Amino acid sequence: MLSIVALLSLLGVLSFEALRGLSDELSYAAVVDAIRATSGLDLLLALLATGISYIALTGYDHSALRYVGARVPYRVVGQTAFIAYALSNSVGLGVLTGGAVRLRLYSAAGVAPERVAQAIVFSALAFGIGMGVAGAVALLWSAHAVGPVVRIPAAMLSSIAAGFLMVISGAAVLAWRRGTIRLPGGRTIRAPSPALTMQQLLWSGIDIVATALVPFVLLPSGAIDFPTFLGFFCAATVLGMVSHLPGGIGVFEAVMLLALGGRVPAGELAGALLLYRAIYFVLPLVLALGWLVSHELRKVRQSAVVRAMVGLTPLLMAALTFLVGVMLLVSGVTPATDDATALLALHVPLILVEAAHFLGSVAGLALLFVARGMVLRLDAAWWTGVLLGLASLVLALPKGIAVSEAMALSGFVLMLIASRRQFTRRASLFAQPFDAGWTVAVGAVVAAMVALMFLVYRDVDYARELWWQFAFDAHAPRSLRALAAVSVLALVISLRQLFRPAAPPIERVQAATLERAAPVVDAQDYADNQLAMAGDKQFLFSEAGSGFVMYGRRGRSWIALFDPVGPASQAPELIWRFLSQAREAGGRAAFYQVRPDYLPLYLDAGLRLLKLGEHASVRLPEFTLKGSRRANLRHGVNRAEREGLRFDVVPREAVASRLDELRAVSDAWLAGHSAGEKAFSLGAFEAGYIGRQPVALISQGDRLVAFATLMTTGSKREASVDLMRHRPDAPNGTMDFLFVQLMLHFQAQGHERFSLGMAPLSGMAEHPLAPNWHRLGRLLFAHGESYYNFQGLRAFKEKFDPEWQPRYLAAPGGVAPLLVLADTAALIGGGLRTVIAR
Repeated sequence: MLSIVALLSLLGVLSFEALRGLSDELSYAAVVDAIRATSGLDLLLALLATGISYIALTGYDHSALRYVGARVPYRVVGQTAFIAYALSNSVGLGVLTGGAVRLRLYSAAGVAPERVAQAIVFSALAFGIGMGVAGAVALLWSAHAVGPVVRIPAAMLSSIAAGFLMVISGAAVLAWRRGTIRLPGGRTIRAPSPALTMQQLLWSGIDIVATALVPFVLLPSGAIDFPTFLGFFCAATVLGMVSHLPGGIGVFEAVMLLALGGRVPAGELAGALLLYRAIYFVLPLVLALGWLVSHELRKVRQSAVVRAMVGLTPLLMAALTFLVGVMLLVSGVTPATDDATALLALHVPLILVEAAHFLGSVAGLALLFVARGMVLRLDAAWWTGVLLGLASLVLALPKGIAVSEAMALSGFVLMLIASRRQFTRRASLFAQPFDAGWTVAVGAVVAAMVALMFLVYRDVDYARELWWQFAFDAHAPRSLRALAAVSVLALVISLRQLFRPAAPPIERVQAATLERAAPVVDAQDYADNQLAMAGDKQFLFSEAGSGFVMYGRRGRSWIALFDPVGPASQAPELIWRFLSQAREAGGRAAFYQVRPDYLPLYLDAGLRLLKLGEHASVRLPEFTLKGSRRANLRHGVNRAEREGLRFDVVPREAVASRLDELRAVSDAWLAGHSAGEKAFSLGAFEAGYIGRQPVALISQGDRLVAFATLMTTGSKREASVDLMRHRPDAPNGTMDFLFVQLMLHFQAQGHERFSLGMAPLSGMAEHPLAPNWHRLGRLLFAHGESYYNFQGLRAFKEKFDPEWQPRYLAAPGGVAPLLVLADTAALIGGGLRTVIAR
């Protein structure tokens, strides 16, 4: 963390020094003139280079999928890669934003999530190596020009570049011979074939060269040779990526201005860089969004992949909304042209010009915050975006006859209208808390506007009288007033978010709430939803009342148990409402033990997925004790019957009369295990909870030796058990006998499957490119028996030849998953002290 802070601080100093050193040379008028002087041919060449680059970017994904053995049609690969890169280039944090897009779309195409993650890592490594190779080749060519800028002798730079290329070449040859690549930390991965390696390097080279050509062709002809420019471009790109800012904005420009300031006039260089941003970053985002909106408007039946793509519309719409807000703020701190000012003076009242300028800037700030609501798919954000877009469109002409701005706003509003169906969450816009990252981003934009205003009007001396000057050509006072209002409003909104009310106290769930939840649970297919009746969790019901999220709270963690319970159509609403409620109270929301069905919904909500283990279930119609595979179970049942064990099921109406017997067994089991009652994802021996469900009994003569509480629902799709307890002196094999008899019992009743529950940390990916979480999980599974019986539990369930399905934790990124897991363990075990003591 300290190294990251130090690096970002260094980048900040570099950016400041670059801009401070060039501030005397750089003028707003020169930048505008440079942009206007750019020829149509140069723009066409820049567009062509952008297209080639994005085609090459699809090659990254195609090669990465081949490496992990996944076969996906190129049409899907091309569309996915284009959307992912258009979004990550504009938003930043490419591995997170672009990675989430790939996980959603390639999963919809049938690729396992583990393979998608491996492909993402492979692609990132390939890009890094490709960038290094391209930069080294360019440095070899232009060391004599780069040396004076970085104050390193040209011979040393050439030696460094040549050494890097030799190391990469040698490592590649060695990897091909060994078949593996050793990574830092001692890990090894399978080496790609020579053909695949060369293909990936070819895509990297095409991409990097084409991307560098975009700003290069926009520079004045002959200002700098391309190899020298490519070397500086690669360095600036790497530093921009390290900064994790959207597209490396600010850092990239600072490095380029610092490196090329003495070779290219500052105004022309800044103009070329601004056009580069518009062509390479903004245009692909608009095209990707337009493609998604066009599919949204179609009424034909769409494939799973296309539906997954259309579901990304709010995320891209949020990015575009933010950019439109920035556009309006820039318009607010820059002057209208002289021709526009003269025309306004002839035909428009001054008060209307002043109001349009002021309100346009306020609308720009509002859109920065509305963009957050777009990410959350809020209905209120959509309406506010449409209204602000229309208002800004009307204000564009009296503000300064901003025709291009009006065209951009028209496209923005039309895209919003076309994507109406994606914004379905009914919630207050400002009831949703803005996280620190979003607040910092808005603050950075406002700070950039302040810097831009001082650059534009640096020839205007500040005086208090500026605040009260009103004239058609009083551009500086008008911008000053608008920016002051924007700064104050941003501060007010930020303070409001900072002093939000604390989370409400935790109250014990009322009996009426449990009775309201009971019919919802009984209508479900998954029997473990009966844990809602334990009475130790809170409930968030859907607006229709036929669905809910059950959750527990500890510290700042709001942890939902399982997926939303109820109709699938209500799951998105419940997920978003739960996240909003937790965030509004300053908490971190997570979903524990979620199934694969709703993973795209959690990704849409910005949550990170971590595999917890695998859930086992037995298909009851095929279950039998016959055959060699079930010989051990069959012998165990015969032995139990010879020892006099008897199986019975007590209906829930008769459970109350057997509570004393059950409690005696339960107390003996707890004492034998030196354990207390559990909670949250496990039931406890509470009379009210036990009496809600049937109980299976194992007796030996007249003595009760074991029992299990049963969980079923009205659909008969699944049956399961909750509490399973036996006396310490119960015969060996008692629990095997209990489970076999339960499966035969539910099979006779017509149930489809029997749930054996989750085996924690089992089924973690073993691929060398597997994430660190999977490697940690494998380590604990193999060597953590002193803490938990990981392997023994998996082996017990394997006796019944079950089907395995993954279970995940959906939580925010960073260290939040670890904190959530710690709080989950505390909820289950009755506190962290109990968990640690165990």
